[in-house]
Amino acid sequence: MSRFARHLDRTAIAGLVLWTVLVGAVGCKGDQAATAGQQKAGASAPAPRPVRVVPAQEVELAQMVVATGTLAAEDQVVLGTKVPGRLSELLVDLGSPVRRGQAVARLDPTDYRLRVEQAEAALKQARARLGLPPDGTDDRVDPAETALVRQARAVLDEARLTRDRMAQLWEQKFIARAQLDAAIAALEVAEGRIQDAVEEVRNRQALLVQRRTEVEITRQQLADTVLASPIDGAVSQRQASVGEYLSPGTAVVTVVRVHPLRLRLAVPERESGSVRVGQTVRVTVEGDPTIHAGRVARLSPAIQEQSRTLMIEAEVPNEPGRLRPGAFAKAEIVTQGGRRVVMVPASSIIVFAGIEKVIRVRDGRASETRVRTGRRDGDRVEIAEGLTAGEPVVVQPGNLTGGQPVTIVP
Repeated sequence: MSRFARHLDRTAIAGLVLWTVLVGAVGCKGDQAATAGQQKAGASAPAPRPVRVVPAQEVELAQMVVATGTLAAEDQVVLGTKVPGRLSELLVDLGSPVRRGQAVARLDPTDYRLRVEQAEAALKQARARLGLPPDGTDDRVDPAETALVRQARAVLDEARLTRDRMAQLWEQKFIARAQLDAAIAALEVAEGRIQDAVEEVRNRQALLVQRRTEVEITRQQLADTVLASPIDGAVSQRQASVGEYLSPGTAVVTVVRVHPLRLRLAVPERESGSVRVGQTVRVTVEGDPTIHAGRVARLSPAIQEQSRTLMIEAEVPNEPGRLRPGAFAKAEIVTQGGRRVVMVPASSIIVFAGIEKVIRVRDGRASETRVRTGRRDGDRVEIAEGLTAGEPVVVQPGNLTGGQPVTIVP
């Protein structure tokens, strides 16, 4: 073998050995990388998330008309003063409950007490002029029995006797004709005076009636210095302060009756034909999930032309006072018997970008299902499309997404 051939053989053998070493190194490195990848994948796999599921239920749901409206007070009274005066006491404030007849404010009564005393004194004087006891309450009097008329009658009787005597003396020619004429004239004057006396008594009777009326007026004015609530309710507004001088009619406080409340609803024309007085109304307000029961109390006789709606009023009991006048309310008017629908808990519905869906469990993983919801009944929602009765859905899924491993817990 030549020297060149021997060198070529040694070079080939060395290359073969080097190739074998490199292949072995790469194979070992690949095995190590595969093992590390498997360990990393096993460490990053998420643990199944525990979830609770409930089956969709088929229930009977009553036919309803849904409308929105505003709660209003049954009565609202702005209490103002009937007489002028300075406000001395304000006995209530915003939110204070009041009962019918309860005093809510008082004016300074000093001037009105003095007027009552003055009127009572004038009344006593008028009674005394008619011969009645000053402190009595019976103002009836017979004019013929008054001192003024009795005195005039006595004068008349005396004048009549004098005329009769003078007539006898004149017939006997004992007196002159002039003396008889004087007696006749005195009799006529006496007759006129008794008529004047009767008229004076009647004038005094009229004055007594006037004085009695003045006493009643001043007493009423004194009573009007106390401002009382005409209804049961609560103070919704305070419009005056202690120390202010108030003219008649000036508003002091506003009282509203909060039990029951009126709910004014606008029902679309196409649904108005099914609404009747006495039907049950289920009411909810913003921020309060409680369902308040009421009833349809009044229906407008005409459809509003501009909105094509029928205005109705419902009465909603509010004895606990949880509802407030002026609140926006949603109402469901039960118009007829129920129909079978599929319902799920409201907490199982996910809404994102206007898309409604629920989460179901399939082969240990979460599965998103799009649905279309209908009416809400308390904490349950009707599923109009996308689910059938008996299919389980995840309750309170939170941020659970499709494909995530889950485990069902009781």
